[in-house]
Amino acid sequence: MSLRAATSAVRGVRGVQVTPRRINSGLSLSTARVGTYATVASNKIPVRIVEVGPRDGLQNEKTIIPPQVKVGLINRLGRAGLTVIEAGSFVSPKWVPQMAGTAEIVTSMEKLPGVTYQVLVPNEKGLENVVNLLAAHPGKPPIDEIAVFTAATDAFSRANTNVTVAESLKRMARVVQGALDKGIRVRGYVSVVITCPYSGKVDYNKVRDVTKELLDMGCYEVSLGDTTGMGNPTSVNEMLNVILGANPVEKLAGHFHDTFGMGVANSITALHAGIRTLDSSIGGLGGCPYSPGATGNVATEDILYALQDSLYTAPGDLEALVDIGFWISEQLGRDNSSRVGKAIRARREQRGRKNDVL
Repeated sequence: MSLRAATSAVRGVRGVQVTPRRINSGLSLSTARVGTYATVASNKIPVRIVEVGPRDGLQNEKTIIPPQVKVGLINRLGRAGLTVIEAGSFVSPKWVPQMAGTAEIVTSMEKLPGVTYQVLVPNEKGLENVVNLLAAHPGKPPIDEIAVFTAATDAFSRANTNVTVAESLKRMARVVQGALDKGIRVRGYVSVVITCPYSGKVDYNKVRDVTKELLDMGCYEVSLGDTTGMGNPTSVNEMLNVILGANPVEKLAGHFHDTFGMGVANSITALHAGIRTLDSSIGGLGGCPYSPGATGNVATEDILYALQDSLYTAPGDLEALVDIGFWISEQLGRDNSSRVGKAIRARREQRGRKNDVL
């Protein structure tokens, strides 16, 4: 059904209201009254942003990042109004040296009220480290939840963790159950939901089934990762149509990389499909060590700017986040990948030059 047909169906019926529902275009209808087309409700739709810069963003850097820089990044992000921050990973530093010292970092950072801090846990050893950390800080736990991950293809899973997807899920089930037994919430990730760098186009039915397994084992939410950044709005919409056949949309999140410049467009596509959580990374930090050529995650600044004056609202001070994006990029000796960050800085510089002339 087209948007015009859907909205015209409510015309001429006094007092009828239309509740939000999905239609073929991926858009939704808001409350409508007699004699008018459906209009956007005055209350905006909240979007939850999971800031993954301190973990997914930093893990692909070539140089070792000092712990104090990571702590400074996390603190700045929290002060700028972000409410969910992925602070690090309890993975072996042998495999991901950029994530060394996570326990030191999460016990040194500010624990701001109203902010959820999570860490990635790849296996039972990582969970043991988390449990020991929480036991050592019973009055003020440094983290609130963990995340686990698997993939949609055996080729990527083997490259990443040296096991098949089925073997990975068995491992994850033990980790998830162990965390839930300790009262720790668990979020799940599925990598390469569109294209695998090793085996090509992904079977969306496999993504659907892996997502369902993660939810069934107890993950409160599963983030769908376009790890190679090769998705576009059409492929993302096709993938989500398959996923939603067996999984509730309210338990899904979108995680898009910006390799082909589609990160924002794909994020908006996910929102139109009913997803209400998006992962993003300050300054577009990131990549994937097991996905050759993949660039960073979609930038947090770009997502927040895209949502301005829209149906949606998301937490975060955009101007402050632009400053953070440039700060961390300078710390790492790399260019800021946020298009919005660059545009806002250029506008500031132009205003500064005008003030100098005056």
